Amino acid sequence: MDFQLKTLTVAQAAAEKSDVLIVLVGSAALTGKDPISVLAASARKAGDLPDKAGKLLSLYRPEDVVPARVLLAAIGDGKPASVRSGVIAAVGAAKAQAPKRVVVVFAQPADAAAVAAAVTASADASYVYTTTKSKAEPRSIRNLTLGVADAAAVTGAFDTARATVRGIELAKEWGNRPANHATPTLLAEAAKGLAKLANIKCEVLGPKEVEKLGMGAFAAVAQGSAEPLRFIVLRYHGAAKDQAPVVLVGKGITFDTGGVSLKPAAEMDEMKFDMCGAASVLGTFRALGDIQPAINVIGLIPSCENMNDGRAVKPGDVVTSMSGQTIEVLNTDAEGRLVLCDALTYAKRFDPAAVIDIATLTGACVVALGGVRSGLFSSDETLAAALESAGEVSQDRCWRLPLDDDYAEGLKTNFADVANIAGRAGGAITAAKFLQRFTSEFAWAHLDIAGTAWKSGAAKGSTGRPVGLLVSYLTTRAGAAEASVKEKGLKAVKTAKAAKTAKAVTVPATPKARTAK
Repeated sequence: MDFQLKTLTVAQAAAEKSDVLIVLVGSAALTGKDPISVLAASARKAGDLPDKAGKLLSLYRPEDVVPARVLLAAIGDGKPASVRSGVIAAVGAAKAQAPKRVVVVFAQPADAAAVAAAVTASADASYVYTTTKSKAEPRSIRNLTLGVADAAAVTGAFDTARATVRGIELAKEWGNRPANHATPTLLAEAAKGLAKLANIKCEVLGPKEVEKLGMGAFAAVAQGSAEPLRFIVLRYHGAAKDQAPVVLVGKGITFDTGGVSLKPAAEMDEMKFDMCGAASVLGTFRALGDIQPAINVIGLIPSCENMNDGRAVKPGDVVTSMSGQTIEVLNTDAEGRLVLCDALTYAKRFDPAAVIDIATLTGACVVALGGVRSGLFSSDETLAAALESAGEVSQDRCWRLPLDDDYAEGLKTNFADVANIAGRAGGAITAAKFLQRFTSEFAWAHLDIAGTAWKSGAAKGSTGRPVGLLVSYLTTRAGAAEASVKEKGLKAVKTAKAAKTAKAVTVPATPKARTAK
């Protein structure tokens, strides 16, 4: 879908050629005298268009309006969450007519955050998966024009949102693909494809390289599958080489049977989504390739299947991680933390500014937070606050959970340094405590996206989360770094000028008087 941004009033939008015109109506007074604004004001006064975000009123061939179909969509207070609700409802309703060209216009002034929300919501509501369908019906909308009061004022936010959409949709694509169309090898090929973008490089390691590195925990998970593992290393260089990178680690279990600790058959097909952490890293790099922020980012994806054959790891087996710590595998279905722990150890070699792992890790997190917020765990207050803020800005929210040392008690075992699972209570936290053992040398955060990475039921499919959160965090961090560099540069210039001025006005020392002879 092609997005365009224009400076448009409601009256101007009504004169644009389109199949559907969507007018986003906030709670502020409508003062326009054009037909659509007058109709919207009357409808709201009559109670036919409530202020509640997401409420719709459909108009057909209103007078003096070019588009045959007009949808008035309430966005309430006009904040990003309300804009998202209104756009999702309107675009969802418009899809029934299979429009090719859509115009969405704000009836009142909209800030950068509202514009970004409108772009990402439009894409989300119109997304269609087609890859493995023989008679695919792709997204009908080819062009979406977003009209605002002042396009120049929000161009940056619009461009970033458009790039974020490309990243989200790449993550959705790979999350939605069946496991036989998204093997570790195919995932690695997708990562290599990203290296065509500016400032991105990709390296892929296979079983021999992983064995040489001593990644015994990762290799143990993969040993029951006929599909060879892949360890994917992505690099985005947007800043000076000496700037410490942010490392993103994405869990890439392309299918999870549970191994010997076999999962129930019901809904096991959804375990193709167990690589959504990896997909989010791919999506984030896709967005970085377009945005080109001044930051360095490393992406690490340990990818394999968790399958059952005669070589599969068994409950009670002890494996040695890359860190040298031994792990008793009490449950083979707690495999995500095993592949992640070796990737976290590998991350140390980059001397990172921060490390964030993203994983569909625990059903316990789904019980705790449902599908609304991702679980956030962190050993660093500044990093945690930045991720929470990024989640709010991007409408890709997370919720911080504790990391008290008491939660690690259940991971103790008589047969290794640590067990890979504790009891049922606090399962999302004990999983995070396991990972924390491998992160003592850097600022670290863990995002458990088991509840937010995909939807079940009639709406079954990948959500592309948390690409929005990650892009928001990285671009904000890049902006802060650039501002800091500029500030230091200005201070250096001012100091140099002051020194030069001081030197110019220095009075030479008075020579000593000659002693009379």
